[in-house]
Amino acid sequence: MNIVRASFKTGQLKQALKFSLSCPDTLLVPSMYMSLLQFCIDKKAERQAHWIHAHIITNGYESNLHLSTKVVIFYAKVGNVVSARNVFDRMSERNVVSWTAMISGYAQNGYDENALLVFSAMLRAGVRANQFTYSSALRACTRMRWLQGGRMIQGGIQKGRFVENLFVKSALLDLYAKCGWIEDAWILFKRIERKDVVSWNAMIGGLAMQGFNDDSFWLFRSMMRQGMKPDCFTLGSILRASVGGIELMKISQIHDLIVKLGLESSNKLTGSLIDVYAKHGSIRSAYQLYRSMLKTDIISCTALISGFARDDNHSKEAFDLFKDMILKKMGIDDVILCLMLNICANVASLNLGRQIHAFAFKYQSSYDAAVGNALIDMYAKSGEIADANCAFDEMGDKNVISWTSLIAGYAKHGYGHEAIELYKKMKHEGMVPNDVTFLSLLFACSHTGLTCEGWELFTDMINKYRILPRAEHFSCVVDLFARRGQLEAAYNMICQMNIKPTASLWSAILGACSIYGNTSLGELAARNLFDMEPEKSVNYVVLSNIYTAAGAWDNARKTRKLMEERSLRKNPGYSFLQSSKKKILLLEPC
Repeated sequence: MNIVRASFKTGQLKQALKFSLSCPDTLLVPSMYMSLLQFCIDKKAERQAHWIHAHIITNGYESNLHLSTKVVIFYAKVGNVVSARNVFDRMSERNVVSWTAMISGYAQNGYDENALLVFSAMLRAGVRANQFTYSSALRACTRMRWLQGGRMIQGGIQKGRFVENLFVKSALLDLYAKCGWIEDAWILFKRIERKDVVSWNAMIGGLAMQGFNDDSFWLFRSMMRQGMKPDCFTLGSILRASVGGIELMKISQIHDLIVKLGLESSNKLTGSLIDVYAKHGSIRSAYQLYRSMLKTDIISCTALISGFARDDNHSKEAFDLFKDMILKKMGIDDVILCLMLNICANVASLNLGRQIHAFAFKYQSSYDAAVGNALIDMYAKSGEIADANCAFDEMGDKNVISWTSLIAGYAKHGYGHEAIELYKKMKHEGMVPNDVTFLSLLFACSHTGLTCEGWELFTDMINKYRILPRAEHFSCVVDLFARRGQLEAAYNMICQMNIKPTASLWSAILGACSIYGNTSLGELAARNLFDMEPEKSVNYVVLSNIYTAAGAWDNARKTRKLMEERSLRKNPGYSFLQSSKKKILLLEPC
């Protein structure tokens, strides 16, 4: 006991904790237990804190209000809300600090509804909330995007003495901003006389979240001009706004500011920077930043792989990074798996796609619908429609994307009848198709000559499902008519459309005119394409071939001469070959 006391007097809490645990029968005063628990909270020493808790119960201090509250705080801090609630429920006496500890514990761990239920129980028990209670309850409403609940809490605040409290005002500001009530948030922000960094963060973050990127940057500059030092949350919001479309120069300036403020060690900020660089096409900067990190994590890896996924030229780097993550035993989540499967689909790498499928099945047998959809897409794009069908059948919960992915797979491989049958089954299951579903179906019909079925689907989309057709839908219908030689019907469709014809529409007409020898309509389609895609050589070649087939040699020669004047050449065809002998192994056999 004397050794423990001496350790406390000299501030050696680690030594005191060691002696206390080695002598379970040692009786300590409550203040010592409080200090030891706080030490465990600060050091996240979960195992030792469990021993201290047992020590408290053994020595008869379980009914101590302050000690029990401290234990609740500890369990909440380590994410064990069940144990925190058990301790809270056994408390014979509770004060506002105890209630607030439980409310904030739920809120901090994402149990927002539970936090509000405890808050409501506290009010019924006649306990008055303090600024920390109100703040925790408001933040729970913010995460739930429950503005009405936040307004009710604000009504209680207006009746009390915390109406001007900066902590509470910042929480209210955050609620309004993130729920989309920007004008109300701005009024509240302007009324705060002495704004702290939390207030600025709430307003800047709200503007960024709602897409007001320019306003977010303007407010950030105002904050800097007033001498307020931004923190990780400020810069994280600004980086989120950067994704909305600013110059690469500004991103570099933000990067320089992060370094200047000494915040480059924040993995969360570095991950955001990698993401922003990648989304702006600066993969090299993103990769260099990743390589400079002392310790990489799932956030930075996901951001970089996401960047690689946007460009097929970086598929090898993506596979190398994924393999490195596996070797480091980094937690592979569903987002990473979806990204990798999408990369495999885009480069038609069936070998690697199968390995990732095996990896997903081995380590995450209960993967979500997004991974299942990515598997269907990967197998379909790799030419393995049977495997795509198996992946679809193995899925537990299917959504509209699941059905649409397989329909699109059938469409790309010319299985028009199978695509329509799957659509009928989809309707029978009670699933409502969307615009992408119909686009895939129309594509299937146009490539398999199912004109009547395609037209019926198009009319159902508009009249039954109230889906407004996009240019892509019209393009498929025009192609549907054109491929069957119904060129006048295809042209009439273009004339009656309520949107401006796209290049793909005229390309469909031009291609059909080449097949069926319609020179006049072919000329019209080609002239439109020359205006829309003046550097696309294939349009000139097709028109020249139409003239040649019709015996209009002078016009054919003029078209070829026009190509020469514009320095256009026909793009050579090419094939993508992948060796079946040389296989890349993501997972080396043990």
